[in-house]
Amino acid sequence: MTPDQQAKAKRRGKTFIRAWRKHRDLNLEQAVERLELEVGYPYSVAQLSRVERGETGYSQDVLEALATIYRCEPADLIMRDPEASEGIWSIWDQLQPVQRLQLVEIGQTLKKVG
Repeated sequence: MTPDQQAKAKRRGKTFIRAWRKHRDLNLEQAVERLELEVGYPYSVAQLSRVERGETGYSQDVLEALATIYRCEPADLIMRDPEASEGIWSIWDQLQPVQRLQLVEIGQTLKKVG
């Protein structure tokens, strides 16, 4: 990576794009194949690898396509480590829809009573 590329990558900041791919047990080739088949988004292994390493930027379209195949939200790819076991989201991901509603109700109650 050139010094200019390193500076741009540093300005972009850390993402969790690679972590989400690995969390879903996909290699680069499988992820690119799913992008094409499931979302219709043409992307190469080299492009995805560069995005994961922070060597090149990403667009909202890329984040949305990746979020679809990784079964998460686009914002998760930027700010949520899927392996962070202490995070509320690690619990959320394991709950059924009805349990998620219950958890929201519990949280709202906690917020009200302080």
